[in-house]
Amino acid sequence: MKPFAYVCAASVEEAADAYASHPGARYLGGGTNLVDLMKLGVEQPATLVDVSRLPLDTVEELSDGSVRIGATVRNSDLAAHPVVRDRYPVLSQAVLAGASGQLRNAATTGGNLLQRTRCPYFQDVSKPCNKREPGSGCAARDGVHRDHAVLGHSAECIATNPSDMAVALAALDARVELHGSEGERSIPVAEFHRLPGDHPERDTEIGPGELITGVVLPAAPAGLPSAYRKARDRASYAFALASVAAVLDVADGVVQHAGIAFGALAHRPWRARLAEQALLGAAPTTAAFEHAVDLELAAAQPLRDNAYKVTLARNLAVDVLGGLAPPTRT
Repeated sequence: MKPFAYVCAASVEEAADAYASHPGARYLGGGTNLVDLMKLGVEQPATLVDVSRLPLDTVEELSDGSVRIGATVRNSDLAAHPVVRDRYPVLSQAVLAGASGQLRNAATTGGNLLQRTRCPYFQDVSKPCNKREPGSGCAARDGVHRDHAVLGHSAECIATNPSDMAVALAALDARVELHGSEGERSIPVAEFHRLPGDHPERDTEIGPGELITGVVLPAAPAGLPSAYRKARDRASYAFALASVAAVLDVADGVVQHAGIAFGALAHRPWRARLAEQALLGAAPTTAAFEHAVDLELAAAQPLRDNAYKVTLARNLAVDVLGGLAPPTRT
């Protein structure tokens, strides 16, 4: 591992200043992804700015009914928080599906959003990868790509985003709060991660030196139906082959609101806007769910070995939505 300097920040401002003054710096939270990449030689930061001790480790209810999750809240604490379990079960389920208990005890909210793809070609410095080294090529396109993207990919990159938590946050219309040299701003989670385009090396819309300080969930009543479902090669501790997060509000026999996001299908959590629009005002029937999901997945461009993902994601979404719909009276 390449030697690096270490700075332990005591405040958000100190962290941002340290990052700005140390070219090649990286923020360090739980380190569950960054440190692994450093060992592989994929990441070689000159300086680590430790933000794990910043006072951003609480989940708090705000005056407008929304809920703010601090960037250093551990994944285990987030999944177990009573407000999250009561009002946003899809988020709790997604976090619990994401990793082992040991990793959840270390991983942070901000770090989860910033974790990088698990594409094996990205992680192998002996192979060409446009995400790791722009212009070097994409070995996955003609190589082993069973786990790769079917939506929104480009000629430069077919990697997928690995986060379970981000998929749930996208479906919930959550926003990421950022602190930088130009002040504070927030971005919808669904727009925080980028599609690869011609610059797959850029995973997110975070600006130079900006620091994630928290995530805000919009107000939601207790018991609002939501769920997360994940398909993977083994029963636990595996990244998704396809996943879906859904929120469904039905009143007077029709869908009043739907929030749907797919995971493991694209370079970012894929917010299913076409499917959501198709469901508004519709009766919550299996046929309606199938029609809506088919509209969304019509844009899929599967590769040689991953067309199965389209069918898998369709079946997951229809099943999850059906489970959230109120029972039909006979």
